[in-house]
Amino acid sequence: MKDRTALVTGASSGIGAVYADRLARRGHDLVLVARDKAKLEALAARVKSEHGIAAEVLPADLTNAADRGKVEARLKEDSRIGVLINNAGTTVPGGFGDADLEAWEKLINLNVTAVTRLAAAVAPRFAAEGAGAIVNVASVLALAPEIFPGIYPATKSYVLTLSQSLQGELGPRGVYVQAVLPGATRTEIWTHAGRDVNTIPGLMEVGELVDAALVGFDRREPITIPPLPDAAQWEAFSGARLAMLPNFRQSHAAARYRA
Repeated sequence: MKDRTALVTGASSGIGAVYADRLARRGHDLVLVARDKAKLEALAARVKSEHGIAAEVLPADLTNAADRGKVEARLKEDSRIGVLINNAGTTVPGGFGDADLEAWEKLINLNVTAVTRLAAAVAPRFAAEGAGAIVNVASVLALAPEIFPGIYPATKSYVLTLSQSLQGELGPRGVYVQAVLPGATRTEIWTHAGRDVNTIPGLMEVGELVDAALVGFDRREPITIPPLPDAAQWEAFSGARLAMLPNFRQSHAAARYRA
């Protein structure tokens, strides 16, 4: 995939902007997607100058159906694109005790609907080619929803589960799917959450996060958790889940539910 163009969402700042830089260093041409056209153009100019690649900006609000449709069409039709970095996402402050349902709906549109539709737009072409990569940026909160209020962890649990479903369907057809689960990372998302980034413990810098994610990409890991020191912990967690699967096909309720 080294000669394939990468489309990066949420590319104007944070994790997306660093992915764009790192992929440009690797020689990938880029299609950069985000709402802020000026930031995208500045990033495109820099990576073209520094790395000698082609970079195109595609301004879009992925919560807007018409804008999102333009990105979906590009993924379906542009055979040069071989890598999708499904990174765009956000959060909002507050939990169920003071829910802003309109803000939550917009959050779901970005974190869930857009991620799903973009993956679905490119998956048939990748499967037909027997190649391509989809990288979905989730969060460690997918595994620990209790520690953060509201629905953000639930949206990231969805991204993890979506990735596993895509892996099962597309992996045998030659498509690589990676879910990346960052921990707390120094990005603008903390401002959206109403938190002072300097008060967050165990904060990882964005460059270190993306570099680690790309190590996982090169190893073809299905799940990459950059802050997790011991891979055996994830393997045990995943193994315990898989061990339950044969027990789900039962014609009757388990004995423990039959008084």
